[in-house]
Amino acid sequence: MRVLSVASEAYPLIKTGGLADVVGALPAALAHHGVAMTTFLPGYPALAAVMRTAKVVHRYTDLLGVEARILAASIGDHPLLILNAPGLFARGGGPYGDATGADWVDNWLRFAAFSRAAADLASGVVDGQHFDILHAHDWQAAMAPAYLRYAPGPGAPAKTIVTIHNIAFQGRYGAEIFTDLALPDAAFALDGIEYYGGVGFLKAGLEAADAITTVSPTYAAEIRRGEFGMGLEGLINVRADRLTGIVNGIDPAVWNPATDAALPSRYTARTLTRRRNNKRAVETLYGLDTGDGPIFTVISRLTWQKGMDVLVAAIDELVALGGRLALLGSGDSALEHAFLAAAERHPGRVGVRIGYDEPVSHLLQAGADAILIPSRFEPCGLTQLYGLAYGCIPVVARTGGLADTVIDANEAAVAAGVATGIQHDGITPEALSHALRRTIALYARPDRWAMLQRNAMRADFSWDESGRRYATLYSSLVEPT
Repeated sequence: MRVLSVASEAYPLIKTGGLADVVGALPAALAHHGVAMTTFLPGYPALAAVMRTAKVVHRYTDLLGVEARILAASIGDHPLLILNAPGLFARGGGPYGDATGADWVDNWLRFAAFSRAAADLASGVVDGQHFDILHAHDWQAAMAPAYLRYAPGPGAPAKTIVTIHNIAFQGRYGAEIFTDLALPDAAFALDGIEYYGGVGFLKAGLEAADAITTVSPTYAAEIRRGEFGMGLEGLINVRADRLTGIVNGIDPAVWNPATDAALPSRYTARTLTRRRNNKRAVETLYGLDTGDGPIFTVISRLTWQKGMDVLVAAIDELVALGGRLALLGSGDSALEHAFLAAAERHPGRVGVRIGYDEPVSHLLQAGADAILIPSRFEPCGLTQLYGLAYGCIPVVARTGGLADTVIDANEAAVAAGVATGIQHDGITPEALSHALRRTIALYARPDRWAMLQRNAMRADFSWDESGRRYATLYSSLVEPT
């Protein structure tokens, strides 16, 4: 079975968040289940070295008004296709906006063209490139199923899946862009791409897709309710028979404390004492006081969704309880300033690094004692999975994939020897403070804390089971031959 995975980013070529990790890991995860996956990406500057040696397999003189080429290359051992459209993607800054963080005003055109090219690939525009399934990730790729529905390419179109990694990001634009999308008038309809009088990229994909997935079973249930569905809950409920929740996995070749080259000391569940060297390295890097008390870490976008405003309000109590904090992240400027102010207020107890650094994120998972994830909603989350793998105990809100992947250390779970972290209800400073007190109380009992770490590290969140579920879903969509 041949699958075209269409996404705006994929590790290790281009990454802004967890989407890239998932898309980058899928080809290897699915190869074990008889699925040959090709990844399709936009031709950002970060891919320039790959594009220089890639083979041209298709040319456009007019792809929604721009010249473009489709290039064939590889990402590791797996095939890669790239949309080389310099007029759309050869820009500084990030994949979605300029160096200041402002979104490109023509993102609608950039990702409509990308989706149009994906639909062409999925209907045979390149000789010898046949795909049974088009798997589109998030709004940037979600127009591809709509193009296959309303304006298919030259051959028989593939079946389609849209995966919602975060329903809050939908790709909504004004109705004035419709005439430039090269779609028939019939597409601008309630059961098409029209959305509250404008154009909705994610909504269009959800209407057209043969199947819809989200990245955890709990999130699949949550987005059917108004407080999580972000305006799409009605559509999700209408198409609930097509909806499946499949938890993301993590790549043990990248996230494994026994082999991680970014760590001063590698370790396993049987050699937890070696984590102390990593803890000392975190203290040095972040200018934290040396000590045996717990270090909490945050590796996150600093946004309202992630509950970072609640964490800001709880920092003083975290310090008063004897904890320390090492934060790596960026996002809302007001939150960045609030965390930097907390670091000034608590020198040696709070350390903050604004931005993202992949090796530092590995060190924090390997050296901090617990990772804080007080998200208001979290489709799946990957940092808690990395925390489990590294024995960095997740302290999480009971929502979405966090609820699905962390077993709360209540008395029954501790007694049964199955607890892997701390969950809390409600996204308030009081709820988070209570979770902090529970965490510190457990940390003060080394036997129980070591049990939590060993349980966490032995949990299986590799892609094996998730890959099997995707392969089963793909098979269910393809007609028997």
